[in-house]
Amino acid sequence: MKVGVDPSVCEAHGECMSILPEVFDLDDDEVLQIREGELSQAEIPLAERAVASCPMGALRFTR
Repeated sequence: MKVGVDPSVCEAHGECMSILPEVFDLDDDEVLQIREGELSQAEIPLAERAVASCPMGALRFTR
């Protein structure tokens, strides 16, 4: 399981970063960056929380 972002919707509120900073980060231009690769089993519950917490609904799970 992976997480994706719709950059046209993301406003970089940072909720996801506060929940799972190992996966989500902002670059120097304040554009959300998501770590490449599959989420670990331990990260999945936190990623679910991060996706649900996005006030813009910009995050989604991908396979």
